Amino acid sequence: MFDKILIANRGEIALRVIRTCRDLGVRTVAVYSTPDADARFVRAADEAVHIGPGAPTRSYLNIPNIIGAAVKTGAEAVHPGYGFLSEDPYFAEICADDGITFIGPPPDVMESVGDKAVARRLMTAAGLPLLPGTTEPVDSVESAEEIAREIGYPVIIKAAAGGGGRGITVVRRPEDLREAYATTRAGALAVFKNSAVYLERYLPHTRHIEIQVLCDDFDGAVHLGERDCSVQRRHQKLVEESPGPDLTPDLRARLGAAAVAGARAVGYRGAGTVEFLLEANPGTDPGTDPGPRTEDAFWFMEMNARIQVEHPVTELVTGVDLVAEQLRVASGAPLTVKQDDIEVRGHAVECRINAEDPDRGFAPTPGLLEHYRIPGGPWVRVDTDYVPGSRVSPYYDSMIGKLIVWGPDRPTALDRTLRALAEFEVSGPGVHTTIGLHQEIISHPEFRRGGVTTDFLTRHFTL
Repeated sequence: MFDKILIANRGEIALRVIRTCRDLGVRTVAVYSTPDADARFVRAADEAVHIGPGAPTRSYLNIPNIIGAAVKTGAEAVHPGYGFLSEDPYFAEICADDGITFIGPPPDVMESVGDKAVARRLMTAAGLPLLPGTTEPVDSVESAEEIAREIGYPVIIKAAAGGGGRGITVVRRPEDLREAYATTRAGALAVFKNSAVYLERYLPHTRHIEIQVLCDDFDGAVHLGERDCSVQRRHQKLVEESPGPDLTPDLRARLGAAAVAGARAVGYRGAGTVEFLLEANPGTDPGTDPGPRTEDAFWFMEMNARIQVEHPVTELVTGVDLVAEQLRVASGAPLTVKQDDIEVRGHAVECRINAEDPDRGFAPTPGLLEHYRIPGGPWVRVDTDYVPGSRVSPYYDSMIGKLIVWGPDRPTALDRTLRALAEFEVSGPGVHTTIGLHQEIISHPEFRRGGVTTDFLTRHFTL
């Protein structure tokens, strides 16, 4: 095991990693920007190094400053968290060049799964099902038009290097394709520094199911069940739960086996997530047409080469510390769990509490948290770095906390989630949150039945 690691991130995920390191006797180094100087994660670490001003490009995305901090403090490894540099193969290579272990998959694997078109090709070779579409970037609008005619509308154009719900455009009519193709490529170049895009058939009535996997260098590979992430706005997740409602044991087994096969095929190491689209159960959403159905059909969507925001729901139902497994694997040790050891117990739900105004298109509402009281009590976990008097910065993601609740069954977990949401108090000048929206979602009859699709919010809420 490492003696000291540096955490190249901020906020709740930095604090989350620090806590596991303390459990394992690993010393920690935090890096922080000027606005984060008084943050909890900075005080919680054994050491802290200032790496720049608030703008991420000058701090949390500043590779020379982060590497310099690691070298200066003698950190043996870097944990990237999620976001920022967590899926940057160049950063992983720089770490290796400086004799620092990157806690994640090898750079070449990260590059392969990070390019969505390449990942589709690799997963096809591994036997995973894909929606009709391309496994190579589409390099001209004429090719895009031809492909769209072949696979049928609606289609979805995706940035090959995209992520986090960005770089995605749905095209429902042929006359809209040219403009959508051009704007998606331009946006991908601006955000991801890569204009490559690919096309696939768009299914408006599907569920988003992801499988957590862990892999080591000793041919160990396991999955830890599924998470249902179908409650989304603009392809960004709001609510996640595990296990997924209304999935048969056979479907769960097939999803898990497909995820492990895909991870093995790309030579994965560490914690990762294989994401799938699952055909909705007919009749789940009254008044909609689910279209043709193949029994329990699912399709590979993408693989995320990092710890996920929603990883705590998996931890609560399996009892496995995913960050601890990341550290052990990166240090050269085998996984501590085998597939037969994994048992899903009860049900867990996560609500992302964001400083956003749902009534204004989820506009971020940074500002001072004059009042901030998190819920507690049995079976409630809140991952947050904020305290009363903290300031939500306009420089970073608007998530201020993750509420994760466990119950012996789904109805109990949902009831406990509502109890915890009622106790969650946040206020400050101009600050709005998604707490009220979460209360409406968890209380909604269709959500309570289970098995909602990714269009749930757009159909039932005016946002």
